[in-house]
Amino acid sequence: MTRHCPAMLVTAPASGQGKTTVCAALARYHRNQGRTVRVFKTGPDFLDPLMLTRASGAPVRQIDLWMVGRQESRRQLYQAAAEADLILIEGSMGLYDGVPSSADLAEAFGVPVCLLIDASAMGQTFGAVAYGLAEYRADVTVAGVLANRVAGEGHTRLLRESLPAGMTWFGALPRSPAAQFPDRHLGLCQPEEVDDLDGRLDEVAAAMGKTGAGALPPPVAFRPEPEVPTPGLLAGRRIGIARDEAFSFIYPANVDGLRALGAEVTWFSPLHDEALPAVDAVWLPGGYPELHLEALSRNHAMHRALAVHVAAERPLLAECGGFLYLLEELVDGEGHAAPMAGLLPGRAWMRPRLTALGLQRADYPSGGLRGHTFHHSQAEVALTPWFHCERLRGGKGEAVYRRGSVVAGYQHHYFPSSPEATAELLGGPVQ
Repeated sequence: MTRHCPAMLVTAPASGQGKTTVCAALARYHRNQGRTVRVFKTGPDFLDPLMLTRASGAPVRQIDLWMVGRQESRRQLYQAAAEADLILIEGSMGLYDGVPSSADLAEAFGVPVCLLIDASAMGQTFGAVAYGLAEYRADVTVAGVLANRVAGEGHTRLLRESLPAGMTWFGALPRSPAAQFPDRHLGLCQPEEVDDLDGRLDEVAAAMGKTGAGALPPPVAFRPEPEVPTPGLLAGRRIGIARDEAFSFIYPANVDGLRALGAEVTWFSPLHDEALPAVDAVWLPGGYPELHLEALSRNHAMHRALAVHVAAERPLLAECGGFLYLLEELVDGEGHAAPMAGLLPGRAWMRPRLTALGLQRADYPSGGLRGHTFHHSQAEVALTPWFHCERLRGGKGEAVYRRGSVVAGYQHHYFPSSPEATAELLGGPVQ
């Protein structure tokens, strides 16, 4: 049975226009009105969903036509429509950027878009940009246009008058310190690092309520998608996941996927714990080990615990920041070097700019795990790669290394894309 729920995708001409702030403001505004809001993020992202979770009060999940898949994305939207008064989707990059793009997703599910345009250095060209985005593809429905970082009433009037006839003006958001969430090299700072975050969210939510974007959009029809049963390939297995200030890049769907496979999930901290919990396998996700060099380096007891785990031929999967932690040495952005766990021969150092970015697939014997790479570090590993990932648009991606029961590399895996490969990595010694 088709379900109907108001929905809107927040998008922009490019990154850095304020999509996350606006999406968070919309979520908090409607939440403050007593509505149930479910927010999704298009494409791979760990940090924006944390902010959106804080704003909406509910977990934020990925939907994406490639990494998550059309069927699973439809299933998640259909489920959200059963419990929400409003569904919001934050797009990635610009509306038409990427393959697949936010526009592709909006078209696939019939979701109208809110065009957010940073007008801080713009006059009448605002209308041309809005018109171009709206008319570039006939299959994308524009609900309205919202101007961001506007200087004042005169600027607002000029922007509004620049819009072509028939295009809905949602209004303007003024420049505001509350709307400037702090960030670092991989994106936004995590919510617990932002002073008075809830107060700031309430402030931007109040501003959003004064715009046309704050009105509930029209209902969208979401079709059902049958859920595919997940085999219990990890039944009886207990998996320890690293989670603390240094390791926090974890898709909620990955944790749900492990549980759907039958695994019991438990947590530990490489920063603060001196021992592993009793587990059959360990997952070290990405994060910011470079910001916690000394604490990670001093925790020799955890290094030994991981070495004992690997010596017993129990699986250990390490992604990006977790991969760096397993090396012999890591050098931060200031040039400070510190020994790491030393389970893989090699070292890494932080670079001032991105060294890799993009969607890619890791093809394991049991199946291909989709995911992405996004990092500012460069690693030298004294091992021959087991294999290289395949980039979405073709070509060799990141190296994947295998040493005993350790599998590691820069790839951030999306576990539900292949339950079989996930079970291969965390279900026993890799053959």
